[in-house]
Amino acid sequence: MSSLHNASRSRYDVVVIGGGAAGLSAAVTLSRALRSVLVIDAGAPRNAPAHGVHGFLTREGMDPLALLAAGRAEAESYGAAIVAAEATDVRHASEGFEVVLEDGRVVVGRRLLLTTGLIDELPAIPGLDRQWGTGVVHCPYCHGYEIRGKRIGVLGTGAMSVHQTLLFRQWSGDITLFLNDTVVPSEEEWEKLAARSIRVVDGAVVSADETNGVLTGVTVEGGSRFDIEALAVGTRMRARGDLLGALGLGMQEHPSGMGLFIEPGPMGTTAVPGVYVAGNVSNISAQVIVAAAEGTMAGAMINAHLVEEETAWAVDGYAGPFSASMEAEVSERILGTRRHGLDDGLGIGQSDGMDGGLGDGQGGDTEDAVSLVAAAPDGGTHHAH
Repeated sequence: MSSLHNASRSRYDVVVIGGGAAGLSAAVTLSRALRSVLVIDAGAPRNAPAHGVHGFLTREGMDPLALLAAGRAEAESYGAAIVAAEATDVRHASEGFEVVLEDGRVVVGRRLLLTTGLIDELPAIPGLDRQWGTGVVHCPYCHGYEIRGKRIGVLGTGAMSVHQTLLFRQWSGDITLFLNDTVVPSEEEWEKLAARSIRVVDGAVVSADETNGVLTGVTVEGGSRFDIEALAVGTRMRARGDLLGALGLGMQEHPSGMGLFIEPGPMGTTAVPGVYVAGNVSNISAQVIVAAAEGTMAGAMINAHLVEEETAWAVDGYAGPFSASMEAEVSERILGTRRHGLDDGLGIGQSDGMDGGLGDGQGGDTEDAVSLVAAAPDGGTHHAH
């Protein structure tokens, strides 16, 4: 990864804040579309504590940091610039958006893509943070196979805890739900838990216990200890989206109640034109492969919007300050006939009987062009179209 000062420019078609799977996938897509792209990577991936990436076709079990290194190499091979830095502020600018970096440097992007991911907020129970990503897990599809058949506990943290417990039951017949003075199952939920032979323990969990760095159990208030080999915890997920508040795009409570996110529109668009989101910052339940796919789609949408903008510029430039209607007016005044460009009503290669016409079929009309330019009210030049 390049240092901040090795970036070769300060203006880009797209500035991507966040160097995870979503941001790098977007960078590859945009760079392959011949866009100038800067990826700002603070180097704090959510899945760094995990032993491997799961559910990612052809990359099953790959080290998360190795996956990102490969992604950076791919993006850079197509010309993307990637710098190790943290973005500290964003603001509107005449050319799009200014991004302020930690050393005070400012870079400008015509479009801005936020792929900063999220933070898992663990309950304040001793031992959870030390075991996070190893003995303490959150997603059955990310970790369930690795802990299959083991004694699995589920820490009650909110309304989704019973659902999480029933999911983990697929991977083990030895499941314990710790209500943790937080979860109150409904009658229907009690029936489901009983039907699936899931133990339920009352009382607040006061510690996650370990021996030589390996999770061995949990202790409940009052001193009761339960031997488990893995503990599933439904974290509160908070998107790293505070930067966009300066642009008027605030975070919202997710409909699931599991945390805060930036609400996306189709293909990563947002309520602020020119600003896009992808990955966990806008989809808090997305696995790595989903985040990567969302980055690809957001990159495609950004390029499409840039193409629309550039096409509009081209149309304006093609018409120029000397429009077809103005040319017709000047032509009628000077030549006695309304005409513009090559559309003279007679067709290319025919003469209207006037000197300097296109009767020779060579596309000249030099005298007419000179007369029209000389008569242009703004003195500008006009190209036939």
